[in-house]
Amino acid sequence: MDLICDERPSDSPFIERVWRSLSEQDAAPFISMAEAHCGLVITKSNDKTFLTVRGPETRATPAVSRAGAEFIGITFKPGVFLPNLPAQMIMDRRDVTLPDAESRSFWLSGFAWQYPDYENADTFVNCLARAGLLVYDPIVTALEKGHPVQMSERTLQRRFLQATGLTYGAARQIERARYATALLKQGVSILDTLYSAGYYDQPHLTRSLKHYIGLTPAQIMDSARPEVLSFLYKTTPSG
Repeated sequence: MDLICDERPSDSPFIERVWRSLSEQDAAPFISMAEAHCGLVITKSNDKTFLTVRGPETRATPAVSRAGAEFIGITFKPGVFLPNLPAQMIMDRRDVTLPDAESRSFWLSGFAWQYPDYENADTFVNCLARAGLLVYDPIVTALEKGHPVQMSERTLQRRFLQATGLTYGAARQIERARYATALLKQGVSILDTLYSAGYYDQPHLTRSLKHYIGLTPAQIMDSARPEVLSFLYKTTPSG
């Protein structure tokens, strides 16, 4: 069975979703799928809590779950990031765990912050934004929604890369692969999936999923496969 989590939407303008999960008592390997968003993960393990800043992932990679740990995740909306820890610095599993402070708190930019929980994650992120520790570039949303922007193509690509760590094309391909994976796991046929997700043909779909998800379409559809995938949030392709 693939990793599962509870998730909820957020009314914060900076948050895509908030999720939580509890790992099994024994550490187990899984495939960490490509991810286009930055975010925060609060981990509780062996009576210790720590917060990790995570960047995008440009390909599927092997990973191992932390035994018996509880996780709370905050996935940022596209274009949201910590300016002191930009996406290009922390992408592809170069995560940064912030130093622990006293009384269930951590250090960020010289201040001690209380660890958020599943219910107050929205308030916590909004406080970070008011303090200037979290920023949002609306150019990213404008590009994803296809809105006209009065800037040169070179400037748009530079702004997108600075905010997300990815080119616009790479971000779209990651989201498309995750969308196709969601369809396949729901039992949608391979042919219908490649049509719905906008792939040219089945070899194109297979190459994409092998790179970004780590499995072929047939493997993703096989409920008895030994490989375990990371969390697959509810997603639709952008653009």
